[in-house]
Amino acid sequence: MNHVRFAQFLALFAGLLDFGVGLCLAFLPAKFLPLMGTPTPSDEALVYLRFVGAFVAAVGASYLWALIRSDITRLCSVLEFTILFRLAAGIFSSIAIVRGWLATAWAPVPATDFILIGVQLWLILKLPKPDVSSSSPSSL
Repeated sequence: MNHVRFAQFLALFAGLLDFGVGLCLAFLPAKFLPLMGTPTPSDEALVYLRFVGAFVAAVGASYLWALIRSDITRLCSVLEFTILFRLAAGIFSSIAIVRGWLATAWAPVPATDFILIGVQLWLILKLPKPDVSSSSPSSL
């Protein structure tokens, strides 16, 4: 499997994962959380969890959007940009688990984020770089 194909597969996997989990957190948190083995918080806390779910779904949609557009430049951009979101989510959720703010059942969240960060960084180094010499410079 070449690097472009692997990047496309990763975008599909990460996109569907984040989009699906995000939608579940946004619209079905009381049904989804027990499947993760986590307690369902109060109604007030569920509002914040739904809000986070909307952002998780949007990150997933960004992978899928780049994939649908069939443009390696967009795909590379999404792989680079989503590292920031994954880093923030991974660090915060790791700290929250260690501090006891989140149950240990949330451990797959930072684990997945950190694994995807590593794979995405590796892919960014391996994917072909776009030829910018033929494009005109943009004016600022």
